[in-house]
Amino acid sequence: MKSNRTPISAHPVPIPLDVDVIIIGTGAGGGTLARVLAGAGLKLLLLERGDFLRRTKSNWEPEAVFHQHVYHTGERWLDRKGMPFHPVTGYHVGGNTKLYGAAVLRRRERDFTALRHGGGETVPWPVRYADLAPFYDIAEEWYFAHGQRGEDPTEPPASGPFPYPPVSHESAIERVFQQLQSCGLRPFHLPLAIHLDEAHYASSPCIRCDTCDGFPCLVQAKGDAENCAIRPALAHPNVSLKTGLRITRLQSSTDGGRIVAVHGEGEHGPESFSARVVVLAAGAVNSAVLLLASASDAHPRGLANGSDQVGRNYMCHLNSVMLALSPWRSNSTVFQKTIGVNDYYYDSGDPGFPYPLGHVQLLGKVTGAVLKAERPALPRAAAGWFGRHSVDWWLTTEDLARPDNRVTLTNTGQIRLSYTPNNVEAHTRLLTTWRKVLRRIGFPIVFSQKIGIEGVAHQVGTVRFGVDPAQSVLDPYCRTHEVDNLFVVDGSFMPSIAAVNPSLTIMAQAQRVGEYLKVRFAQGDWSV
Repeated sequence: MKSNRTPISAHPVPIPLDVDVIIIGTGAGGGTLARVLAGAGLKLLLLERGDFLRRTKSNWEPEAVFHQHVYHTGERWLDRKGMPFHPVTGYHVGGNTKLYGAAVLRRRERDFTALRHGGGETVPWPVRYADLAPFYDIAEEWYFAHGQRGEDPTEPPASGPFPYPPVSHESAIERVFQQLQSCGLRPFHLPLAIHLDEAHYASSPCIRCDTCDGFPCLVQAKGDAENCAIRPALAHPNVSLKTGLRITRLQSSTDGGRIVAVHGEGEHGPESFSARVVVLAAGAVNSAVLLLASASDAHPRGLANGSDQVGRNYMCHLNSVMLALSPWRSNSTVFQKTIGVNDYYYDSGDPGFPYPLGHVQLLGKVTGAVLKAERPALPRAAAGWFGRHSVDWWLTTEDLARPDNRVTLTNTGQIRLSYTPNNVEAHTRLLTTWRKVLRRIGFPIVFSQKIGIEGVAHQVGTVRFGVDPAQSVLDPYCRTHEVDNLFVVDGSFMPSIAAVNPSLTIMAQAQRVGEYLKVRFAQGDWSV
């Protein structure tokens, strides 16, 4: 791999270097990159705003997780109209993977190209599926991916089977799986990142509980970035982690060509660090915020923002929860999240609307306690009945990049997330289509709830990559076009979001960037 950049020359005034690489953020992107680089002999410093998520009984308590939101930030962001809201996001070692549902799907091959949707066209990627395929393999291995090749009609090619066998369906869900097949659909075992050994269940780290999707894992069996990336990286003596540090600004050189310092606020006041390479992995919202907050004479619109694309093109999926109920059949399932359906991923099935609708997957079991936590006004008896009779689904439609869907900062430094949903007709049709399927297989009562602006778990797109510096912020290896030693490896880089969970793609691209960084360090490109 040959670099097309001139090696960095010595700075006129030598700046003392703390480490080779600073990584800001320890989630799917930053954590994975840390593990890639840890064995390369480079000195790494990982900076995390939060701390290790404390293991307590409340990890498994719906009231604490879904009503009190004890694992989410207490920040208030503003929407387009200036109205405050609480984002459902948190700051922990491992990032939001500590609470994710652990569904790890690869993007389909066509997701890397320009695709026509009912609401417009997606932006093509500067790389193709084949560029990420070998890194998907590694990410699946590292994150305990369980699945079954060949079931999903839209799945891309892979070099071999999943590292771990599919998670089995419990009896009520097996019946649903078979009923979907009898309707002519092709359900598949949802790929999941959990440390489960069903063949030796007595010693399995995962116990198949009903507090996985959206919960922290009390038994540390979720395939999250803390367990699968950060802890393996910290096993190397050249890697260190500093928690409780909120990064406030990246300082560039006088000419703006490189980062010379990382400034933050910790428990004991301001702290600053320096490195040959700085990698930003704070999430699509906060990475954009940090770049905008780091404006200077050399970068007056924000760091690396000569294109005026930083913060723009925010995407976060159109998501809905759907509860299917039958008064005549109960659902005693404990671990429910085992089915995916992609029959409507590219084709609505309606000649009058020849566009994609999206992806369907089961949720973790919505118990009566979860419903009561989410809807405190609902009588406890009613919540319990719903929990005993429902099969619960998550429906996802692709959000499309729009420049005016963006992240900005107010004059007082508050985050403003200006977002208007688009491609709405496709999502509405997906809800209607799936409701009909559920009624056909014996669930006459169906409720749905769209996820609002506060649901930022799938945030991407604000610092997108591309080959044209006028239309993108990063190059295909996630290096900023304007600052040679600055990279961004969270979901910010994505120019389109597809309709599957973005976590595995973030992990795969972080692998790819890590290999690129190792080559450039070997070439001496960041000698100072």
